[in-house]
Amino acid sequence: MFKTIVLATDLSPASNALVECVIGLKRLGVKKVFLTYALGIRYLDDLKYLIASKVEPFLLEQKKKLEAQGLDAVIELAPGVPSEEIHRVAEQKDASLIVMGSHGESMADHVLFKLGGTASEVLHSFTRPLLLVKTRIVKNAGETCVEASCSDYLTNVLYCTDFSDTAQRAFDHVEKMVENGCPSVTIMHVQDKTKIDKHLSHKLDEFNKIDAGRIEMLRERLLKKRASRIQTKIPYGIPTAEILNEAATGNYSLIVMGSQGKGYIREIFLGSVSHNIARHAGVSLLLIPAIR
Repeated sequence: MFKTIVLATDLSPASNALVECVIGLKRLGVKKVFLTYALGIRYLDDLKYLIASKVEPFLLEQKKKLEAQGLDAVIELAPGVPSEEIHRVAEQKDASLIVMGSHGESMADHVLFKLGGTASEVLHSFTRPLLLVKTRIVKNAGETCVEASCSDYLTNVLYCTDFSDTAQRAFDHVEKMVENGCPSVTIMHVQDKTKIDKHLSHKLDEFNKIDAGRIEMLRERLLKKRASRIQTKIPYGIPTAEILNEAATGNYSLIVMGSQGKGYIREIFLGSVSHNIARHAGVSLLLIPAIR
């Protein structure tokens, strides 16, 4: 499914935790990892080589951890801006997936933050599937530590759809997950009250009937792939809030959804539902990009 991945590292506690948990991706088909670190310097050659010599021992340590999990790991030490280099390496190596942690640490000020600058920049411009692995900051013996989700991502999947072409592409990945042994999937579509309340509330029953039929067709496709437990949900409300609430209460191992669906231009300026889920969900998130 995802044989070759680009794993972005900034050598922070978050990326160390992520490296230690890549074994959870093996059921998604991952075999080869391009461990990518960007120096953030393009033209100052002397400084570039100096920094490279400083970070290489830490990258080698992360590489060993990946190999200990049975993965083929290659270090990619890139000179430029992290978000640009992650995309470049993914294109150059024809990676099927980009993997990043949802927490990072600034090398300059050592401040832990949620969905750091690089992840946010990648999120707004990615063209290949992007997995944001949930990490959390914890206290251990008085010290600040970062833990990553080491769970089997195929245990219980929440698939969110707006029935766009991009959402359909995301569903294709859900089908492959079921083929690879995922037993439980919840298919969810939110009837957006901000679009329906003012002028279309009288058609809500009609919308529910139409969308229930669409979801049933998706459900039947998963049953043919031998999924053992499939739930369907069509709540009425604000999509971001409804999805976050479901993710928080459903004991999910992974959320899967498309990014830049029907309202692509509007999403660029106002922020899409998928971007809001990426920022606030407490569950790892697989985003499938639109074809541009």
